[in-house]
Amino acid sequence: MQKPSVAELRPVVHPEGVKDRRSGEHWAGRLYMREISLRCDRYLVNTRITPNQLTYLMVVAGFAAGAALLIPGLTGALLAAVLIQLYLLLDCVDGEIARWRKQTSITGVYLDRVGHYLCEAALLVGFGLRAADLFHQEGATTQWMWAFLGTLAALGAILIKAETDLVDVARGRSGLAAVTDEAAVPRSSGLAVARRAAAALKFHRLVGGVEASLFILAVAIADFFAGGLFFTRLGVVVLAAVAVLQTVLHLVSILASSRLR
Repeated sequence: MQKPSVAELRPVVHPEGVKDRRSGEHWAGRLYMREISLRCDRYLVNTRITPNQLTYLMVVAGFAAGAALLIPGLTGALLAAVLIQLYLLLDCVDGEIARWRKQTSITGVYLDRVGHYLCEAALLVGFGLRAADLFHQEGATTQWMWAFLGTLAALGAILIKAETDLVDVARGRSGLAAVTDEAAVPRSSGLAVARRAAAALKFHRLVGGVEASLFILAVAIADFFAGGLFFTRLGVVVLAAVAVLQTVLHLVSILASSRLR
C-alpha cells in the first residue's frame, strides 16, 4: 500500500489548533518534534501497529530514561536525554496515527495520561537514585537523602498534573462542561499578576520530562568537569524545591480561579 505524503497527512494529523493549544502542546512539539513525527507517520499508518501499542512503547521509553540515570557518569545522563526525546516522539505519533485512522478513544487518552504520570515520575526518581551514589563513585556510604528528594520531586510532578486533571473530574461529576482558558485566570488581580510572572519565568517546567532530562544532562556535564556529584545533588535539591513550591502555587491558582465554578 502506498505511503501517504506529508502534505496529505498534515491537515488530518495536525488539525487546526493542535500546535496552538495553550496547555496541551509542549514547546518541543511545536518547535521540532511534530515535524519529525509527521515524517515517521508515513511509515506507520499502513502497519498493524495500533495507537495504544505506540503509547505502551512511549511508557517503556520513559521508564528506560529513568533507569538510564543509574548508569554513572555522563553516559547515563546522555542516554536518558535521548530516551526522553524518543518518549516525546512516541507521544506525538500515537495521537497522530489515531487521528489518521479515526481510532481516537477514551482508552487512548487515559493510557496517555497515565503514561505521562509514570514516566516523568520515573525520571525524577532515577535522578534521586543517581545522586544517592548507588555505585559509590565517591567511595562513601550511599546517601539515601538524595533518593528521598528525588522521590519528593517525582511526587510533586505527579500532583501538579493531578491537580489539573482533577478539575475536569470535579466539573464532570458536577455536570459542568470542560473548563475554558478564560476560567483559568485568578479572580484576584494580584494573583493574576503573580500567575503571569510565574508563567513568564516558566520555572515550573523544570520538573517536566523534557526539561528535567536536559537539566539533568547539564548538571552531569558540570560534574564531568568538576568531578564528584556536587552539581547533580544540587540539581536534585532544586527540582524537589520547584516541585513542592509549584504543587502549592498551582493548587492556590486553581482555587482562586473560576475553574471550579
